[in-house]
Amino acid sequence: MNLPGKVEIIEVGPRDGIQNESNFIPTEKKIELINELNKTGIKRMEATSFVHPKYVPQMRDAKEVLDGIEQDPSIQYMALIPNEKGYERAVESGIKALSLVVGASDSFNLKNVKMTREQSMESFEAVIEKAKVNDIFIRYNIATSFWCPFDGIVDYKLVLSMVERMEQLGVDEIVLCDTIGRANPKQVYDLFKEAVSLKTEAMITAHFHDTYGMAMSNVMAALQADVTRFDASIGGLGGCPFAPGAAGNAATEDIVFMMHEMGIDTGIDMDQLLACIEIVKPFTNRDLTGHLHKVKTCKSY
Repeated sequence: MNLPGKVEIIEVGPRDGIQNESNFIPTEKKIELINELNKTGIKRMEATSFVHPKYVPQMRDAKEVLDGIEQDPSIQYMALIPNEKGYERAVESGIKALSLVVGASDSFNLKNVKMTREQSMESFEAVIEKAKVNDIFIRYNIATSFWCPFDGIVDYKLVLSMVERMEQLGVDEIVLCDTIGRANPKQVYDLFKEAVSLKTEAMITAHFHDTYGMAMSNVMAALQADVTRFDASIGGLGGCPFAPGAAGNAATEDIVFMMHEMGIDTGIDMDQLLACIEIVKPFTNRDLTGHLHKVKTCKSY
């Protein structure tokens, strides 16, 4: 089995993980969560989003969250933005890393931001140009890289063409997202193997949801395709307001545990990570889908 010695886990819980929660999580609890995640060994995380509160009410306190957290200079904090207006708001907050999202599926993109895929990509070109001038890190997410909740399976050649276009724009990271958790390991291996073979300067990252229970299998498939960066959310929190039926993200603690069991370094402290789950757990009405926070006797990690 082809395994790397080390992988990077990018924590998306403070943004993607809680954005779909129906009850507003108090700002001070979001701040506490990020401050505790700072202690886990995680070096990159999505902290919040500058999407209009009308569409994602949970993120209406983005500026307050960024102002309130204890920012560790060794950690990269990212904020998701939907458009140029979001870019201006984010930059005013002082953040130096931004996350953009475009759906490979037109139908998904229209539901998400009321623009076609091409319109979104064109609108972000100006944002990327500004960001490069201001030395801002750009993470470009390709949502519905495998399946769309409205159109079904997505043509992998279209996704690869988007990767090539983003590379030409000079983005720093490209994330291929299984937004509705419908991908299978063969699809994952095939697409990531092709994406990695493009030898982009931009980092290639995997983002999985666990709707059909295949998230961990897909992590393994991506590992075999030489991917070493994975998004994850504590407790398996997550979902997408614009993708009906999408379940939570791959759980951070489950991925970390699996990596450690296979002798792969993540740099993350499991005990500290599990403590973070307890901060957000009281504020969700859902059963957390992660497994490790339920296990009290396993100490092999």
